Amino acid sequence: MIFRSGYSVGKVSSLSSRKTVGALHQARRERYRRLGNILKKIALILGVMAFITAIGLSVFIYYLARQLPDVKSISTYIPAETTKIYSADKVMLAELHLEENRQWIPLEKISPILKKAVIAVEDTNFYHHHGIDIRGIIRALYRDVLAGAFVEGGSTLTQQLARNLFLTRQRKLIRKLSEAILAIQIERHYTKPEILELYLNQVYWGHNAYGIESASKLYFGKSASELGLAESSLLVGLLKGPELYSPLKHFSRAKKRQLIILNRMAQIGLISQKKVNDVYSEELELIERKRFRYKAPYFTSYIIQQLIEMYGEEEVYTSGMKVYTTLDYKLQEAAEKIVDKYIEYGKSPKWVRGKKVPSLNYEQAAILALDPRTGYIKAMEGGVDFQENQFNRTTQAKRQPGSAFKPFLYLAALEKGLSPGSFIEDSPVTFNTSEGPYSPRNYSQKFSGNLPLRKAFERSINVIAVKLNYLIGAQNVVRVAQKLGIRSPLQPILSLPLGANEVTLLEMASSFGVMAYKGQRVEPTGIVRIVDRNDTLMYEHEIKKKQVFNANLIAALVEMMKGNINYGTGRNAKLPRPVAGKTGTTSDYRDAWFLGFVPQLVCATWLGNDDNSPSYKITGGWVPALMWKEFMKEALKGVPAQDFPRPKGLVQRKVSWVTGNLATNTQEKTSTEKYWKGSEPKETDSVQERVFSKKNQNTNAIEDFFKN
Repeated sequence: MIFRSGYSVGKVSSLSSRKTVGALHQARRERYRRLGNILKKIALILGVMAFITAIGLSVFIYYLARQLPDVKSISTYIPAETTKIYSADKVMLAELHLEENRQWIPLEKISPILKKAVIAVEDTNFYHHHGIDIRGIIRALYRDVLAGAFVEGGSTLTQQLARNLFLTRQRKLIRKLSEAILAIQIERHYTKPEILELYLNQVYWGHNAYGIESASKLYFGKSASELGLAESSLLVGLLKGPELYSPLKHFSRAKKRQLIILNRMAQIGLISQKKVNDVYSEELELIERKRFRYKAPYFTSYIIQQLIEMYGEEEVYTSGMKVYTTLDYKLQEAAEKIVDKYIEYGKSPKWVRGKKVPSLNYEQAAILALDPRTGYIKAMEGGVDFQENQFNRTTQAKRQPGSAFKPFLYLAALEKGLSPGSFIEDSPVTFNTSEGPYSPRNYSQKFSGNLPLRKAFERSINVIAVKLNYLIGAQNVVRVAQKLGIRSPLQPILSLPLGANEVTLLEMASSFGVMAYKGQRVEPTGIVRIVDRNDTLMYEHEIKKKQVFNANLIAALVEMMKGNINYGTGRNAKLPRPVAGKTGTTSDYRDAWFLGFVPQLVCATWLGNDDNSPSYKITGGWVPALMWKEFMKEALKGVPAQDFPRPKGLVQRKVSWVTGNLATNTQEKTSTEKYWKGSEPKETDSVQERVFSKKNQNTNAIEDFFKN
């Protein structure tokens, strides 16, 4: 039979088990219905799951956001900023920082081309997104999936800022989510220029340089406002890997990266392709890495230690303060050159007293100069090589000053009423001490007989110094030295005026400053003022002057000290202007000093060895005096010559060196000497002759004189 259907035409055999076409159709429809139901159930389940996930994610994000820092804190955020130390002539001596070397600058002081380059490379859509860039994220996810790892972050500048300020750099999903949340919050509270300013001042550029200003000065020695396209493109290239692309370590890599930056800028229409080629070919002037961390390192380290004592280490290295010091950098450079020159001088062969020696056997030298009127330290060179040895021989080393200590003795003698013309005999003497007999010796190993005090000072006669010390009392010498500024412990012993006690170069220079400044003491200082990062005054040094000694007695001493340079042991330091000073040489030539001054400047020089081994017969009147003269000639250029005040109350008398009395026509050795009025010698036997005659030359006679 024939069966007709709307779907098919065919023979149907009653004997066949095969289904008809219609039946197959109905089965398929049933399967589709069942599959649809399953899919609906799956969709429902997935929808419920998505809803639950969305709720859960929302709750998670809510609680995560609650745990994140408040982005409003950026308004009060104070980044670690580099502290800077300047010389008096505006030379930057040091930039102090811990891990972060940063100097914060406003956006308007950053080169416009650098800002464009950063945005072009790091976040092209910076001005169009609200913290996150969806297209950038999708692109980054696609590349991450292909790579099977986090190879691209897709972070906007705002996200990078959020990470730098609040998060770690670890690549985890939670960190990325936190970064996005913070970025959106930052965009809600801050303008694009504010975000860009924060970013450019926060980001790391390599070699501990944080912020564009520090980076610009590190690599090119200029401010960020002065950067051109070549410099800007090179710097922006560092952001991907500051150490990897550092031009100071990997210049070729840095140049390849620079080309990528330039091409990207051309791609978005900021520059032409011709400009790319021209800029890439432009020669870059990178500045050399500093050999030392600081300029004037001995002085700068001295200042840093004071700052730490004042404010603490963390404040000094993170607060961004500016420290203005007293140092004259031109004089400092002169001091450094002179120390280097005379160290080399000592290494070469020399003829010394008819004998040729391979070297003078000293390895260290130091120079210190200060203004006695203000106490300002103008130059401080504490040794030969700071990089090799940071020990500062102007402030830390305590050494015996030798005869450079004698001015304190002679000032004490003047205070006790003795005159520059008072006579004491240079002859053998022995003192009985608790440690046994003590017989002082002169440098020349000879004795000169009767000498006026001013001549004994000029020649730096040791025997007379010890006698005079015994005469007036060592305690009085200690008192005078302390009044003038010696702070190291002083023992009142017979050898005190020969420099038996140890002192620092700074103490001696400061004390000689009292002599240069008419008996007024001004404490030495290296700091003038300090301001914070906003230029608000934190500290300002106040110059305090104190009259610590009688000005007229000081004037009498200075007149004697002028004689030491003009006629005595300090002749190598003589200048064509009034100068005063004193040499110092210790036993066995372990230390050699020269200290001298004009009214406007005091300078102290020293040389020796750190292990206290002796030099080869170096005296204070030789190499230290030459160093002093060379430094002062440089320091006094353009400074008008000025004499010291003349002492008042002194009268002149022509006297005999044999008797110490007024001279007669028959006497051979005579000179005109000065005496305090009323104490000038008479024609009769003088006290000096009676006490220091050869037949009475013993300690008991000296003691009797002092008592009388």
